[in-house]
Amino acid sequence: MIVLYNAPRSSASRRVRLCLEEKGLPYDNRAVDMERLEHHSAGYLEINPDGVVPTMVHDGRPLHESGTICEYLDESFPDPPLRPETPYDRALMRNWVRHVDGRIHDLIVFNWRHAFGDMASKWTDDELAAVLARIPSEERRQSWLRVARRPYTDEERAAARGRLVALLGRMEAALAPSGWLVGGAYSIADIAAVPFVKRIEEEIAPDQMARGKHPLVAGWWSRVQARPAFGRADIGPFTDRPVAP
Repeated sequence: MIVLYNAPRSSASRRVRLCLEEKGLPYDNRAVDMERLEHHSAGYLEINPDGVVPTMVHDGRPLHESGTICEYLDESFPDPPLRPETPYDRALMRNWVRHVDGRIHDLIVFNWRHAFGDMASKWTDDELAAVLARIPSEERRQSWLRVARRPYTDEERAAARGRLVALLGRMEAALAPSGWLVGGAYSIADIAAVPFVKRIEEEIAPDQMARGKHPLVAGWWSRVQARPAFGRADIGPFTDRPVAP
């Protein structure tokens, strides 16, 4: 029995849903309402003391961190395989996951203004303090403080955009040999990048996804979206409200 506590727009949640759908595994999909701060509730913190999504519970045992969950699923349910065959390529896959994870704050700069900006800006100082007190991570506390009181500036968004565009450049080089990031086949490395490329194409730097800018990434993205698992994994728009970057 697999239970997935996740949020539809969460990048990490999208990764795990993609992995589960690629495996064809049935799971109980339990939505966590992050705008109602359900991921900071006492009940949720019992299964994930970090207060983040997703959490996967398999046979009563919780697991956190999307990259770890995806590897666990591939080890536990090896068909179809989502990790490269050789130890070296598996190491490269893990390096890709870490590299993409290193860009998560750059996504927060754009994403949180949609999900939390209006709500957090209206909190009183006492309400904000109460929210911050329930967040286990100092890094996330600082992100909440920023979105509530010191919204990210145009300059900070431009710097974050530049780093995300650089991710596309790194992908372009990695895709040259086979069209996939590692090992000549679709893998957890590709799954890790999907939510980031989705946001880049949708809002952050759509011009960079034109075929002339990063043609190999554009071709990769077309192949990823054509996979049946992509359609089942609910990788929809991040926001229904178009906002200029």
